[in-house]
Order: sequence, then structure tokens, then C-alpha cells
Amino acid sequence: MSRKTRLRFLIDLNPAVPMQVRNAPEQEATFLPMEAIKEHGGFDGSRSRPVKDLLTGYSYFENGDIAYAKVTPCFENGKITVLDNLDLEFGFGTTEVTVVRPNAHIDRRYLFYVLQEDSFKQFGKASMTGAGGLKRVPESFTKDFVVQLPELPQQKSIATFLDRETTEIDAFIADQEELIELLSERRTATITHAVTKGLNPNAPMKDSGVDWLGEIPSHWEVRSGRRFFKVRNEKAMAEDEQLAATQEFGVIKQQQYIELTGNRVVTVQKGFDILKHVEAGDFVISMRSFQGGLEYSEVSGKISSAYVMLTNTRPVFKKYVKYLFKSTGYISALRSTSNLVRDGQAMRFSNFAMVPIAMPPLSEQAALADFIEQETSEIDNAIADAREAIALSKERRAAVISAAVTGKIDVRSIIDPAISGVEGSSVGAA
Repeated sequence: MSRKTRLRFLIDLNPAVPMQVRNAPEQEATFLPMEAIKEHGGFDGSRSRPVKDLLTGYSYFENGDIAYAKVTPCFENGKITVLDNLDLEFGFGTTEVTVVRPNAHIDRRYLFYVLQEDSFKQFGKASMTGAGGLKRVPESFTKDFVVQLPELPQQKSIATFLDRETTEIDAFIADQEELIELLSERRTATITHAVTKGLNPNAPMKDSGVDWLGEIPSHWEVRSGRRFFKVRNEKAMAEDEQLAATQEFGVIKQQQYIELTGNRVVTVQKGFDILKHVEAGDFVISMRSFQGGLEYSEVSGKISSAYVMLTNTRPVFKKYVKYLFKSTGYISALRSTSNLVRDGQAMRFSNFAMVPIAMPPLSEQAALADFIEQETSEIDNAIADAREAIALSKERRAAVISAAVTGKIDVRSIIDPAISGVEGSSVGAA
């Protein structure tokens, strides 16, 4: 038999620190920051700190508890784990997790999957309180969430079935993620080699005198970026559309970015006079250029005054320069011009001007751009296929969990075919 009940009758939520732990302030405890919790299960329990450092401002847990991220976007991304096999038997983690301790009426592994089920995720997201990127799932939602509760043997059967199914799916996803990493490395290497060595393996080489470039073809020109580009410092025009500078898509219309990603953005409601004009063909130094290089804009519009627009003063093949400005060596050199993170600086034209770049003749820039585009296009297609396979696998994972914990499939007959066809054996049947 199966019944519906609220989680508050099956769990202890965010249990208090017991007195014996408080009385041992020098004892080491497992420490679990958010980055140590993996998506869909697993954690890195290698960190530890003295109890006295963790009694205030952290969440307490013990061996066998479940912890899930309650803050966006970690909740939506599925950061959750069963805290088993702890070396130190107990520990403390970030307050951005909710600790769930099952009682005797619910199987731990079954509960682990209930907390990953679609309706828990969807209703949990809808219940979030807070603003912007700091929305959190309240405790009251978890306590009042209604679950399907079969008898304990059925719960264990469901958990065993889901362990098997999700292990296979997760292994496939891991293989695809590894493939994407290898393809990305190959893409990076292709671009870096092309913009520093060219296409002719027999070309005479020379020492560029620049660390990030090394040896380059002897006929290439090495100059500061200021010899090829200057700052465009024009105020936004009345008809300009709002743009967004992104590492993934370059500079695109803000509305297009919202449609592509589903992300919300803060729109400018006043102070339009401080926005800057971007012309199609400009390169943009953004606040993230020290991480991902300069962005290329194929559209005209307006953008934050915090950004710096560059327009060329000498003929260049912009598609080639686009790859040059996104190459790992160039980005590293740009980052080395200042400790931007430590000093809280914005990247400026002066940083850009400090990095020498190698420029082949114009016709060779075009040939290099065509080569890079062809090579990276094949790699990008393979990466897209792998990402699609991951997305479909995650959908399948979510679907099988949902079907199992809501009683839509009879997992007992799958685990033990001998009971297949037994009347009334459907999990979750009243």
C-alpha cells in the first residue's frame, strides 16, 4: 500500500548541533563549502576545520544526512548529496544548504531521489524568496511538500532501481563531458597555433621577443595593439538598441541574449546619456575580458559606459582578429597587465595597448580566418552534438526519477521479473 504525506512527518530539517559536539571545540569536523557538493550526488569530504570555527554561521550534519543547495542557481542545477562515509562522522557546511535527516518511516536513498523529482524542483523554484541571484527555497516548502510514500520494502526497491538507472546515465554524461573538454582543448590549440605560427610549416621563423607569441613567421609584424586600434568614444544614439557583451555569443542585442539563454537582465530605465555607441565591426573590452578576451560586435547599438569600444585605424581582417583576441595566449597576456581582481579595476585601453600582437599580411589574415573557421566549425558541431546528448540524458534521468517515485512504473517487476504481472503490484497504487 502507498499513501501521501508531508515531508515534515518523515524528516528532521536542519538539526541542531548536539551538546557533545559543542563541548569538543578543538575536534576536527568535515567542512563542506558549496563547491564541494556535486550535482545529482557526491561530495568532496576532504576538507576539515576545528569545531570552534564552525559553530556559528554554518549548517550542521551527521553521517547519513542529505544536503541539498537551497539557493539559486545551485538548487536548479541539482546540487544534492547523501552525506555518507564521513571520515569524521559529522561536519558543517555552508548555510546555503538545507540538511535533511530521514526518520524510520522513509528510506534514505528513496528520499534522496524524492528531493530530485521534477515537482519538488519546479515547486521549490516557484516558492523561492529573495531577490536577484540570492533567492532561496524556504524551509516551510520542504516541510509541506507532499510525497508518495510506499511501504519501506517498495521504497528500497525504487531506490535500488534508480541507483542502477542513474549510474548508467551519469556515466554516459561524464563520458560526453570529457569529450567536450577534449574537443575544447583541441579547438583552443587550433586557434593558438594558427594565430602564432601560421599555416605554412616551412615558413622561416623569428623570435618575436614576446613571451606569449614565441617564434612567429619572419614576415609577420609585431606591434602594440594601439598601432591598429583606437578607442571609439561616442555617446549612444537615440535609435540605438541595447546590446549585451557576452563571452559565448560576442556582442549581440540584449533581447537576443535573453531569448538564447533565458536569463533575465537588468534593463536601463534612466541615464541613457551615459551609454556608449557601438558600431558593427567594433571590438569591445568588457568587464570579463581578463577571463575571455575581447568581444566582437556584428551589430550597432548602445552598451554600458563601463565598456571600451575599439575601432581599427589600419586595414585588418576582422574575422582573424576576432580569433586572435580570443586565443588563450592573448588572454593570459592581457590578464598579466594588471591584477584586475585584486585591485578592483576595470580593464582599460591602457591594458590593451600593453600587449603586443602579431599581424600577418592582410591576405594571410583572411586565409588564416577561413582555416580556423573551417576547423572550429567541425569541432563546434561535435561539441553541440555532445551537449545535446547530455541535455537529453538529463531529461531522461529526471523522467525516470519522477516516474519511479510517483508510482507510474512498477520497479519491483523490473528488479525481480518473477513478480511481473502480479495483480495490484503497481508502486504507488492506493
